[in-house]
Amino acid sequence: MIHLSAARKSELMAEALSLAGRAEGMTSPNPLVGAIVLDADGEIAGRGWHKKAGEPHAEVLALQKAGARARGGVLVVTLEPCSHQGRTPPCAPFVVDAGIARVVAAVSDPNPQVSGQGFAHLRANGVEVEIGVKAEEAVRQNEAYFHWWRYGRPFLTLKAAASLDGKIATRSGQSRWITGVAARNAGHRFRNTVDAILVGVETVLKDDPLLTARPGGDAGKPLVRIVLDSRLRTPSQARVLAPCQGSSTIVATTGAAPLDKEEALRETGAEIIRGEADPQGRVSLAPLLESLGSRGVRHILVEGGGRVHGSFIREGLADRLLYFLAPLVVGDHEAPDAVSGLDEEELQSLPGLFNVTHEVIGADLLIQGYFKRPIWEDVEEWAGV
Repeated sequence: MIHLSAARKSELMAEALSLAGRAEGMTSPNPLVGAIVLDADGEIAGRGWHKKAGEPHAEVLALQKAGARARGGVLVVTLEPCSHQGRTPPCAPFVVDAGIARVVAAVSDPNPQVSGQGFAHLRANGVEVEIGVKAEEAVRQNEAYFHWWRYGRPFLTLKAAASLDGKIATRSGQSRWITGVAARNAGHRFRNTVDAILVGVETVLKDDPLLTARPGGDAGKPLVRIVLDSRLRTPSQARVLAPCQGSSTIVATTGAAPLDKEEALRETGAEIIRGEADPQGRVSLAPLLESLGSRGVRHILVEGGGRVHGSFIREGLADRLLYFLAPLVVGDHEAPDAVSGLDEEELQSLPGLFNVTHEVIGADLLIQGYFKRPIWEDVEEWAGV
């Protein structure tokens, strides 16, 4: 049996995580997974990463590249090999058939069809299994995936671009552009990692956004574009309704919306979801997220405006914040805020952020943080099966 030091296992797992990250944003609803195969002499014989849902998994690709050299070797993989038939055949039996003697994994898979069963299949067939190498990093890489399996709703990232005094536009609604080119490009790159973008109808009426991912100016991945519109005020000619990059559009509304407006929007190709209304007559957010989660939407980027941001924060549904801060001051109390409607009187009642980081992007500052304890801090749940 090959002896691998703790340092060597950590080094190999770091590379496997890097391989997995090459497909960031492209594998949903599947997780990101990377794998490395060592031969019986401890030399790397194959590498692989899952590129897209429906395509071969990382373990299979790495083992195919390794071929006969995999026999008696080690598989280093960022997530538990699956043991069930999905869109592709199960990986655990493939690992056994390849003659792998040992599997070093970061974490178990939270999917109940897999969790622990892949490892059990390996052990039952004489494969030694070690779990927990760079476990926190592995969960963090797939936090939206783990979040979805735990809570049954999408992971929500709130994104805002604001002035130093927290304004996202002038009082007349002019918002292009508060932040610089580098920050806007970073925002598009992040869009390319999520499943859906959500805005309120006021944003549609004022900015007429396209809501697509254009990282580096290139066409990005197809996204689900979601508009909260309790009375269906979205114009039929709004850009968010136009076919673009294969993206689809959902307009979430309530029973109070006129039927004729629903029909007009359906004719554009949009899907209309009539759901519950909250006490203010707006779209009730928790049932909507439950519905989107049941469709396999793992990660939603919420791009406002301020009242929408405030609603998700107030209801405890916001998970993460991306806040781009531009070096300018609007200085107008009638200009729209990045977040509004919380109405807390006590300082200690205001929402705070955990695990805060910041970085300079061009002339702007990006502040990131979590509204609650991030799921990757509960790594023990998946690191010891």
